[in-house]
Amino acid sequence: MSESETILREAISGGSWPEKRDLEAPNRWVWLAAWPVTAVFILSNAATPLYVLWQRDIGFSKGTLTVIFASYIVGLLGSLLICGVVSDRLGRRRVLLPALGLALAACVIFATASSVAALIVARLFTGVAVGAVVSAGMAAVTDVAGPRRRRLAALLASCSMVFGAGLGPLLAGVLSETLPGPTVTVFAVEAALLVTAVVTVARMPLPRPAAPGAGSWIRLPRVPHGSGSQLAQGISVFAPGITATSFVLSLGPSLLSGLLGSSSRSVAGAMAFVMFLAATGVQFAVRRLSRRTILVAGAAGTTVGMVALVAAVHAASAPALVAAALLAGAGQGMGQLGGLSLLNSSVPPERLAEANAALNVGGYLLAGVLPVSAGYLSDAIGLTAATTVFATVLMALAVAGGAGVITTRRTAHRSRTRSS
Repeated sequence: MSESETILREAISGGSWPEKRDLEAPNRWVWLAAWPVTAVFILSNAATPLYVLWQRDIGFSKGTLTVIFASYIVGLLGSLLICGVVSDRLGRRRVLLPALGLALAACVIFATASSVAALIVARLFTGVAVGAVVSAGMAAVTDVAGPRRRRLAALLASCSMVFGAGLGPLLAGVLSETLPGPTVTVFAVEAALLVTAVVTVARMPLPRPAAPGAGSWIRLPRVPHGSGSQLAQGISVFAPGITATSFVLSLGPSLLSGLLGSSSRSVAGAMAFVMFLAATGVQFAVRRLSRRTILVAGAAGTTVGMVALVAAVHAASAPALVAAALLAGAGQGMGQLGGLSLLNSSVPPERLAEANAALNVGGYLLAGVLPVSAGYLSDAIGLTAATTVFATVLMALAVAGGAGVITTRRTAHRSRTRSS
């Protein structure tokens, strides 16, 4: 056995990467490390096309639907308070394996759900699992990639998230309309995918974590001193982007059904898929641009997407709704890539999972509040008016985020010019 193979085997079994050695994991492991993120994010949105079935069988309003969606946000945010710090101190594997176990439990609950309470519990478990992978899972991709491949790691981690988020509703929509036992079949397939993710995490060549740091194990995630500006810029664009896609996921099927006369689960799933396909594709397209240019473009995408959303609901236009979904996906994708890339460039590996958690806390807080508010508002004043209010508020936030990034870039440029 070669020396490199021996070292890789030690890393897989829990050993550390040797110090002062220029050794990197093979390229295939950088890609494989992103698979657990994809698998969990497939689950995160797999329920989207199925809500119309549960609404018919169980009976609940659009407001209740957004509460079910928000229970996912609650689980995710609670997970982020813990998983980033624990992952940095104890290792990625010790966070990811229990999270995948919770994701498998969520599949069982979804498959057998007969009440709103069951759906809330399943979404809560899903949120906890997602919180673990957006902190520990994305950091694991960076760990495996090593310092030389950090930009690739940010791209793969971000794309694995949005691609999985889009693939979930597409698979759920198609499987639920073509095979018997729609909810059981969908989550049986997802459980099988999660088992492969467990195997991947168990064999992943991860470095041993640094010695546990000081401070509470449960705390609001934060970044090291000097990285606050990068975090703020990432959140200012990522938060409106992921809020826009969250709205499409939670109320998109209702828009299709109530305004456009389509109750097809495949169509609802396909719309979510193309939204996240846009989020994936745009990241590969802009990956060579500067990080702050990517963020400004992301803010612009979200802004124009909200204009298209207002046009869609007022004109009952399917093409405008699809355009709004595509632009929302592009806005989230670029906001996410720009934010992760800024953190990867400024935060040391021993704090990276916590930094990723901080970015996602900022994004998902807004994504939890605004769509739920829009859901209940739609029960009171109608879906068209509520969507218009939601889009206007989010448009203002996206414009402010893009303007903030531009201002920060100009200030930094002036400072460099004076110092030179």
